[in-house]
Order: sequence, then C-alpha cells, then structure tokens
Amino acid sequence: MISEYVGVYDNDGLIQYIANGLPIFSHPKDDLDAFRYITCNLIKLKLCRKVDIQRGFHVSSDSITRSYKRFNEQGVGAFFGRTENRKGTAHKMIGARKERIQSKLDAGQSVNSIAKEEGVRESTIRYSINQGYLKKVKFR
Repeated sequence: MISEYVGVYDNDGLIQYIANGLPIFSHPKDDLDAFRYITCNLIKLKLCRKVDIQRGFHVSSDSITRSYKRFNEQGVGAFFGRTENRKGTAHKMIGARKERIQSKLDAGQSVNSIAKEEGVRESTIRYSINQGYLKKVKFR
C-alpha cells in the first residue's frame, strides 16, 4: 500500500496501481515517464501525498517535486508529448542518407563534419557505427 487508498504491485513486469480494490493505472516496469505521470496524477487526485510516493518507491523528494511541477505546468505532454524538454528528433540511418554518410566515411571525412552537412546529430552517426549499420574507415 502506498497510502490508505492506493496500492501497487508488480505483475510479471507490469506495475499495476489499485485504488479501493479496483485497477486504475498500469505501466511497464521500466517506463519512467509513465511512472512519473501516474504518481503525479495520484497526488493531484489526492489519493496519496508526495511523501507517500517518496516512501513507497524510494525516490527523492526533489524528483517528485520536479515531476509534479512539470505535470501542473505542461500536463500530460510533459511526459509523453514533444515539449521544449525533448529537443530534436531521432534520425534513422536508412536509404539514400545512409549511403551518402557511408561514402563520406569511406572518404575519411570526420563524423562531426558529416553530421553538420547531413543535418543529423553526431551521436546518431556514432550510434550507427557502434551498432554496425555504418562502417568507419580507420586511416593509419
């Protein structure tokens, strides 16, 4: 039990929240955004207090306060939608872009300069290299 009204349990990796004996929310165990949204919602609905979440899930008071502030200011979008806190978009290395980037890597061009030319993040290219989607030529 988190509070006198709300309980929580883990059902094969799915965290389920129960209020007065009825299921009200659930999320996968590793979904931090859903956890933050649900706990803020429980506080907003006055089903529990911040201190109940802090004690029940062993999270810091500051973390709860920050999440609750985001929830009140930005709503659900703070956790699931695209907001100012979620800058940019993920780029997949597919098709013509992947071929262009691979040819530039083969020519020995730096990852930084390729990222600027292609309009993608340097980390996206490095991730693709680490995953084996792109190959970086090593010059000696």
